[in-house]
Amino acid sequence: MNDSPASATLRQSTEPRRIFMLGATGTIGRATVRKLLERGHHVTCFARTRGADAANLSIPDEAELRFGDVTDPQSIARDGFRGERFDVLLSCMASRTGVPDDAWAIDHAAHLKALAAAKNAGVSHMILLSAICVQKPLLAFQHAKLAFEQALIESGLTYSIVRPTAFFKSLSGQVERVRAGKPYLLFGDGELTACKPISDGDLAAYLADCIDDPAKHNRILPIGGPSAAITPRQQGEHLFALLGQEPHFRHVPVRMLDAIAGTLGFVGKIVPAAARKAELARIGHYYATESMLVLNTDTGRYDADATPSTGTETLFDYYTKLVAGEVSAERGDHAVF
Repeated sequence: MNDSPASATLRQSTEPRRIFMLGATGTIGRATVRKLLERGHHVTCFARTRGADAANLSIPDEAELRFGDVTDPQSIARDGFRGERFDVLLSCMASRTGVPDDAWAIDHAAHLKALAAAKNAGVSHMILLSAICVQKPLLAFQHAKLAFEQALIESGLTYSIVRPTAFFKSLSGQVERVRAGKPYLLFGDGELTACKPISDGDLAAYLADCIDDPAKHNRILPIGGPSAAITPRQQGEHLFALLGQEPHFRHVPVRMLDAIAGTLGFVGKIVPAAARKAELARIGHYYATESMLVLNTDTGRYDADATPSTGTETLFDYYTKLVAGEVSAERGDHAVF
């Protein structure tokens, strides 16, 4: 199932909006800012990093960059909105690690504060970058995201909640490992999970489309990239082929992550740092065992055919550029390898 071809028309008919942007300094956020500017919108970015400028944060000069504290409602209003009127609040902001304190502070509480300030600033539409994994919530950051999603739905604003599948950067951590002649690591047999990866650029275009496309208003929108669903083994096989190497896999038992999480969880009752590591191990286990596809709630199975697609760039296109040195992968705190 592909995204509507009407998106090409939307790119021509979009009227300029004033967009207040959260999470603009991340890879997806930066791509989204560029796409919004290409569409003629006026973009104001509210960033957590002080003592930096737009160039150092890779924010285009055409966007306005403001600094403040996303956890402080007074700062959001004073340093961010500044008493001005905006049309749309677009958030690509997320907790850096996904551990409970961070998740509830950013994925939930900071978004609630931004939502309240946005309503006071005349915002009538919020576009939220969420995650497809919240459809089967087992982790703190998933529950925090879901709690804010519900608050947004009940806010009275027009909403577009975008739940993308896997990101290219999350699936690119083993390129240098394989290039160095090391085996590609797989959990289990490498066929436990599948995903339809989406590029930063394709996701940015989809987020920008949400502004004017009524079909994307007041909806939860799972979205993947243009390829068929692929497994970790297929990712490894393609990478070996690009590098001209014979496939060489090392299989990591999933129960190893269970054991690590269990041990750290027990120690974490006494040592707080261990509890944090236990949650990271649980996050790793989740991504090692759950597909990033639409979940059929009737069957309990993930459904690639029911996962919508958009865009033009595939993960294997991206791998080709990585191997050629044309792009570099920025990895986040959620990376398993």
